[in-house]
Amino acid sequence: MSVTDRLAAAAASVPVPVVTTIYAPAVPVNVRQTLRVLSRGSGDPTYRIVGETVWRAVRTPHGAATLRLVPGGSRVEATAWGPGAEWIVAGVPELLGHGDDWSTLDVSRNAFLANALRRLPGLRLTRTNQVVQMLVPAILEQKVTSTEAWRAWRQLVRAHGEPAPGPAPEGLVVPPDAATWKRIPSWEWHRAGVGPQRSATIMRVCAVAAGLERTLELGRGGDEIQRRLRSIVGVGVWTAAETSQRAHGDADSPSVGDYHLPALVGWALIGKPVDDDGMLELLEPWRGNRERVMRLITGSGFSKPRFGPRMTIQDHRFH
Repeated sequence: MSVTDRLAAAAASVPVPVVTTIYAPAVPVNVRQTLRVLSRGSGDPTYRIVGETVWRAVRTPHGAATLRLVPGGSRVEATAWGPGAEWIVAGVPELLGHGDDWSTLDVSRNAFLANALRRLPGLRLTRTNQVVQMLVPAILEQKVTSTEAWRAWRQLVRAHGEPAPGPAPEGLVVPPDAATWKRIPSWEWHRAGVGPQRSATIMRVCAVAAGLERTLELGRGGDEIQRRLRSIVGVGVWTAAETSQRAHGDADSPSVGDYHLPALVGWALIGKPVDDDGMLELLEPWRGNRERVMRLITGSGFSKPRFGPRMTIQDHRFH
C-alpha cells in the first residue's frame, strides 16, 4: 500500500462527528419552499433534494459540514456530519425561519398575493448566517445569465471544494473557504467563464471575509448591513440585496437591478411589465415586507408571458 493509500485509509477510519436534533417550529414550515433560494441551479454541488429530504454542504467557522433535513408532520429532523456539525445544527431554527415574523404583512387587499399566501403557509425567510458563502455566488451571477453563473459555480466548487463529510449523496461538495477562493489562479477563473471584474470582486470580498461575517451581529437587515456589503468595490445594490436576503434573513431587500424580476412583479400585480422604479412603486405599500412579497410572487409558480428578447449566453472560457 502506498503512502497516499495509507493516509486515505487512516482518514477514512477516523469517526466523523455527527449531531442530530428535532426542530419543532411554533408555526408550520415548508423546508423545500423556504430553502429553495439557496439552490444555484439544478446541478448545484452544494445542495441536493432527494424526495422531501434536503441536503446542504456547508463551510462553517469550524470547518466542513453536511446537513440533512427530513421533514415529518410538524417537525424536522436535522442531522449533520463533520467538524462544523454542531454549528450548523445550532443554526437550523434560523435556517428554517425562526425569527421571521410575517404578522405585519397584510396582503388582504391584493387578490393575487392573498391567494399566494394561502397556498404557501409554510414559506419562511431563511437566515443562513453565512455571508461569504452567499456573496460569492451572487457575484458570479452579476450581469450574466443564470446558466453561465451556475456553470461557473459548479466548475469552481467541484475543483476547489471538498467532498461533503458523512453519508452524503454522491457529488455533494462543500464550497471553498475564503482563503481557498483567494488562491484560485486567474486562468481557472477564465476557464470557468468568469471575467476579471467578477473574480477581482470575489478576491476583495475574501480579503475582508471576517469583517463581512460580523455584519450578522447587526440583525436581519437594514441600511448599515447594505452599506457595509456595498463598501466592497464591485458589490452593488443587487448583489448586496441577494446576499442579505439569504445570509441575514432580510425581509425588505428587493433585488433592484435584476433582469427578470421587475417584469415578473409587474405582470403579477398589475398585469403588465414595469422597470425597477415601477417595481419599487408597486412594492412600496409593503415596505418592511418587500422581500416577503417577492417570495410570495416567485414561490407562487406565476410566470410572466414569454415574449421579448432574452439575454444572450456568452462563452468567454476559450477566448
